[in-house]
Amino acid sequence: MSNDNQAGVLRKLHGMPTSDGAGVRLTRLIGTPQLADLDPFLMLDEFGTDKPEDYLAGFPEHPHRGFETVTYMIDGRMRHRDNHGNEGLLTPGSVQWMTAGRGLVHSEMPEQESGRMRGFQLWVNLPASEKMTAPRYQEFAPDRIPQVAPASGVTVKVLAGQVDGVAGPISQPATEPLYLDIELAAGSHWSHELPEGHNAFAYVFEGDAWLGKGDARQALASQELAVLGGGRQFNVEGGDNGARLILVAGRPLHEPVARYGPFVMNTREELMQAFSDFQEGRF
Repeated sequence: MSNDNQAGVLRKLHGMPTSDGAGVRLTRLIGTPQLADLDPFLMLDEFGTDKPEDYLAGFPEHPHRGFETVTYMIDGRMRHRDNHGNEGLLTPGSVQWMTAGRGLVHSEMPEQESGRMRGFQLWVNLPASEKMTAPRYQEFAPDRIPQVAPASGVTVKVLAGQVDGVAGPISQPATEPLYLDIELAAGSHWSHELPEGHNAFAYVFEGDAWLGKGDARQALASQELAVLGGGRQFNVEGGDNGARLILVAGRPLHEPVARYGPFVMNTREELMQAFSDFQEGRF
């Protein structure tokens, strides 16, 4: 594939400090005034702290309707419970993919009192045809997440999508997501073909990296997100200190989005119905 088809950096941005749940400190990367969304992605939060007071209060019971949440734990332990009888423990390296569908109420609470808590939560929109489906919960332990070494000095954990014929455990036909955790030694290179028509972003959470080749090459510092576009070939190189980043892509839905707090629908009327259903205990 030629350089003419390489995925360039459309824009770069840093996240905004915020808090959610009962006061858990987060950095919001998507879902801010500078990047409201990136269809089909509605929100991306990074959480990462060694201070228990930043996370111990957790995320007590709260509702969702109309989208999916993807939680990727890198460090720490988090207990999930919902009102449909699902329960699971997220441990380092594990992934939870929760389809809220027509509605559920759940909690996400730390199962540790000290040490580091680090990871990501991504919100993925559902098409209108699937917003009122039955809630579904998928949890994958670290040993279910395949890891490949596609180039010298490069390791990739495949949460969703495919790398070198190895598929991640997560499947969602509506948006066909790609979700990779990429680790690069200093100076190591890797190229990967993005799915056609998908919106994509890369976020460096350790070290620094270079994206692109030749004149289009751009530096991506730690805690910096790049919105990608213009082509399908994703080229990345580890910086002086190596890098660890997530690469995420999804098929856009091209549908109207009506959102308020934990509800994401297509119209204002559907939003009002969601509030009514939740208040009347129909979740």
